[in-house]
Amino acid sequence: MSKRIGVVTGGGDCPGLNAVIRAVAKASAKRGWECVGILGGFEGLLEPQRTMSLDYQKLSGLLTRGGTILGTANRGKFSAKVGHGESCALPKELLDAVKAGMDALGLFALVCIGGDGTLSIAQQTFEYGIPVWSWKSWDVMRAGLPSMPE
Repeated sequence: MSKRIGVVTGGGDCPGLNAVIRAVAKASAKRGWECVGILGGFEGLLEPQRTMSLDYQKLSGLLTRGGTILGTANRGKFSAKVGHGESCALPKELLDAVKAGMDALGLFALVCIGGDGTLSIAQQTFEYGIPVWSWKSWDVMRAGLPSMPE
């Protein structure tokens, strides 16, 4: 069985998110992994999980399309960023639910794409023991794994 990796976009919508989603799907396909998009931000990992397949071959027209095909959220249960340089801790129960959602979907890692709020959530998920990779703008920021495992 191949590995499955999840992709989530969090925070506000912005140009370039679809290009990163496509790049993750392409990198996953080259490794023989299945790539799964999480719909509606991090809340898509909660019951009932909301996902879509990210088949690289079907994403060819995505580069010129702005925004994110996955949808995003910057409010709700996953509001970790509360001000400039300030964040709040996510409840343990919520992190448990993220872990359970990833287990139910068979995901071995989560790719988080977004800005400061998304990276605050990604950092907390990583500290909780969930494998996470994060992208902010054009800079690759690895919050969890030193490199993509083979």
